[in-house]
Amino acid sequence: MSRRSNGLAGVWAEAQRQQQRQHEAQARYQRDQERQQRDRQREIARSHREQKAAYRQQREAEARRRTEELDARVEALQGLLVEGCRAPAFRAEMLTRSELIEPFAPGQLAYPVHMPDPGRYQPQGGWTASRRAQAEAEARSHYERDLRAAQAAEAQRVQQLAAYRFRYEEWAGARLAEIRAHNAGIAGMTRALRGGDPEAAVEYFSAALYASAGWPEDLPRQVSAAYDSGARQLVLNWELPGYGIVPEAKSVRYMVNADQEKESPRPVTQRRALYRDVLAQCLLLVLRDLFAADEFGALESVALNGFVDDHDPVTGHRTALFLGTVMASRAAFASLRLEQVNAVNCLVDGLRGQLSSRPDQYVPVRPGRVPEDVGNGVVTHGGDGEPDLYEMDPLAFETLVADLFRAMGMQAVTTQRSNDGGVDVDALDPAPIRGGKIVVQVKRYRNTVPPTAVRDLYGTVQDAGANKGVLVTTSGFGPGSHTFANGKPLELVSGPELVDLLHRHGLRGRLGDGGRPAPARRTEPDTGAGGGSGGGAGPDDYNLLGMYWSGGVALDVCALVCEGNRVLDDDHFVFFNNPRTPGGAVSTLPPVPPDRAALRVSFDALPARADRLVVVAAVDPVAGPSADLSGFTGAGIRLLDSEGEPLDRLEVSDGRAGETALVLGSFRRRANGDWEFVTGGRGYRGGLEELVQGYGIEVA
Repeated sequence: MSRRSNGLAGVWAEAQRQQQRQHEAQARYQRDQERQQRDRQREIARSHREQKAAYRQQREAEARRRTEELDARVEALQGLLVEGCRAPAFRAEMLTRSELIEPFAPGQLAYPVHMPDPGRYQPQGGWTASRRAQAEAEARSHYERDLRAAQAAEAQRVQQLAAYRFRYEEWAGARLAEIRAHNAGIAGMTRALRGGDPEAAVEYFSAALYASAGWPEDLPRQVSAAYDSGARQLVLNWELPGYGIVPEAKSVRYMVNADQEKESPRPVTQRRALYRDVLAQCLLLVLRDLFAADEFGALESVALNGFVDDHDPVTGHRTALFLGTVMASRAAFASLRLEQVNAVNCLVDGLRGQLSSRPDQYVPVRPGRVPEDVGNGVVTHGGDGEPDLYEMDPLAFETLVADLFRAMGMQAVTTQRSNDGGVDVDALDPAPIRGGKIVVQVKRYRNTVPPTAVRDLYGTVQDAGANKGVLVTTSGFGPGSHTFANGKPLELVSGPELVDLLHRHGLRGRLGDGGRPAPARRTEPDTGAGGGSGGGAGPDDYNLLGMYWSGGVALDVCALVCEGNRVLDDDHFVFFNNPRTPGGAVSTLPPVPPDRAALRVSFDALPARADRLVVVAAVDPVAGPSADLSGFTGAGIRLLDSEGEPLDRLEVSDGRAGETALVLGSFRRRANGDWEFVTGGRGYRGGLEELVQGYGIEVA
């Protein structure tokens, strides 16, 4: 009995020890889990701190970069004069062109056609004499056939080579004659300049200013000038940069708590003083460029007036506001060491000039002598206003465009009126890699240029083997033109862009009564399907929008003519109960497969204040009272020209379950008057009624 009790006690004790070991193992496991959890939390916290620190460092680095850019900009403005004085002086020889013509390069036409080798035409097979004779005859026939083909190909090559060489020599002769005529004109100008000719003086010194390597590219270049041959004085008005050239911000720092960058404003007194200094430097730099370019001794003195082209704070009209004026003699200017002067003191005290005391507020000074004061046959360059590009003679307009390309550093000539192959100006960009032959077409239009003109230009580029085609117009381009040109070696220059380029490169031109660049928009309401009169859209200036989608859902496709996010009025909401706008600029059309809905849009005939055309789709509540847009998939818009030729496919978002109306996208007017498509995607559960209310239409 005792032994049995001892055995049970041992079993019980072992069970207790086993249970204790299990408890201890469970406790160790629990502690390990808790330790691993703490380690994970510490790792997450550490990673979060590192990410937060990295983000902060990135934002602080961006703020420092922006501050450094501001400092660099200010430093560049402070060193305008010193840097400009390091530029080489302009010389008349810079206007001449090299007589080196591109060599004749016939490519593969230079290599004769390879003639067949008779040794490679051996008879094959033939165990008998007759079969061997037949094999020999077949081999000889094959050889003679290939020989005749090679000889014909060689004769064709020789003929093509001769024709190509003839065309090259014709082109090279014309190009060389044009270059020599240009150089002869430059030589004649320099002879006339030595003789004191006013026109030659204005042309030469204007060219010196436009070509100045010391004048920063982002500063304006506009001059009107006259030359007094008796006093040997050049009198000119030169455009100066506006107040915005001085950065308004002084530094940028990152605000951690707000998670945003904050700009510290530059003190007004500091900004005003720097702007005044910049104006003085600019005037001194112009004087330096003029006297340095005078290799003919034509300048005894220069009367210089600096102006900004901005709105007069008194009248509100855009005008030339004179902020500085100086009359400097050659002797007085030659005694200056411009790299060491204080620009304001040098201009005001050293040269006895005038500088606005508050140029930031455009407080003007009274100019001394202006170009209009020089008379008696002395030519004024650019002082009689700008020519209206709309009214310019077509040949003169083409010449102006060629002048623009030359001012941009390219070689350019106008083509003959016949056999020009659709090319108005031939240009050559000498820049490596990106340069090459450019064909230019010029359209002096008031209406939107149709996409067919852009397609014709592309064909001309391919036929001429050019690197690029440029279409220049006084009007604008519709979305179809931009869509076709996208991804192709084509560049479209609208009227406002052309005027801006002309002004930036020292040439002159305006669009109608505007004078300065302005978006080429209609000023009349849309008065007819074709755009009405007064320079609006013609009868063929429209696009077709064909909407297609998969699924069986029935939809109403509508359009809203808007200014911003507000429809112009109820009449400019085109839907099933109002199929067209009052003038027909936008109207619905019966769709043609594969389209399931269609619109006709004359972008140029839209009202001037309209800047968006929003295209929407909504479930037809009659055909599908319980339907939603989940069946609206594989959707898109086909953009076609007025002839029904496809220009592009515009992708739109698929519909979503529960939504019954969707903004497909909007055509938006760009600053230059052209239009671009922006994809939509916003859906509405309340159908067309909720959608149009968001655009300002009241639903009864």
